[in-house]
Amino acid sequence: MKLYKLRGIIAATFTPFHRDGSFNPAPIERYAAFLSASGVKAVFIGGTTGESHSMSLDERRALTRRWMEVTKGSELDVIIHVGSNCLTDARDLASQAEKVGAAAISAVSPAYFKPRSVASQLECCAQIASAAPELTFFHYDIPGMTGVSLSMPALIQLAQERIPSFGGLKFSNPDLMMFQQCLRAGNGRGSVAWGCDESLLGALVLGCQSAVGSTYNFCAPMAQRLWQTLEHGDLAAAREDQYRIVRCVELLSCRGYLGSAKVLMQRHGIDLGPMRLPNSSLDDSQSAELLSEFEAMGYFDWLQG
Repeated sequence: MKLYKLRGIIAATFTPFHRDGSFNPAPIERYAAFLSASGVKAVFIGGTTGESHSMSLDERRALTRRWMEVTKGSELDVIIHVGSNCLTDARDLASQAEKVGAAAISAVSPAYFKPRSVASQLECCAQIASAAPELTFFHYDIPGMTGVSLSMPALIQLAQERIPSFGGLKFSNPDLMMFQQCLRAGNGRGSVAWGCDESLLGALVLGCQSAVGSTYNFCAPMAQRLWQTLEHGDLAAAREDQYRIVRCVELLSCRGYLGSAKVLMQRHGIDLGPMRLPNSSLDDSQSAELLSEFEAMGYFDWLQG
């Protein structure tokens, strides 16, 4: 099979909910159009940003169906996160992704009963990938959330031999030394997407070819400009846009990153509703303060360059 390659800026999307907390598919069509208009070519749905571990299996199936419906015939690729503590559920979601024509699938490590070795993690990946043999599979390494910290270069090497559909990693791990090792593991055949938006520039300098992140829902123009100015040799301009993204992350994190980011998305005309517990949402006063601070620091001017 031809493996899917991760390229460019990929938005890790939020999941929209009604005010009562139930899944709300209605905003996704407008959401997809907004991302396409910002130059995003692929979305990573149902991951950490998408609160997948706070959703039921049926809701995650519905999320996949809706994204595939609204992107049918468009140039926006859909990569579906299928990871779960229950590998049977992960396999179910992987099988659905293949049936509906997703571009690729990805999965985090089980995080309650954790794999203690690369060999154990490899078997988890193999079981999930085998449920969708025609789709490229990416392991999603995010040790800060899963508590699983294993050698990703070793996993790449073994997975390329064990899993025919293995395409590489979503590397949400700030370890730039390991990132370089991953880029060269397995003769560099796979994709290794950088997942730490606040240090994208460092990853690009080291050879990054793709990046998946939550800030690319609203900072995609800055990230793309950063990439372009670096390629044209203007390191000072690239540094400036990188620090602007850092300032956005810093400000969003003050009141709870994901809840604050949904407020910012609403300001862009995409109402994604509240967060689900244990994540928290902002009240009206907090939302107004946040948007005032974004205005004051020049965020909306930054988007225009």
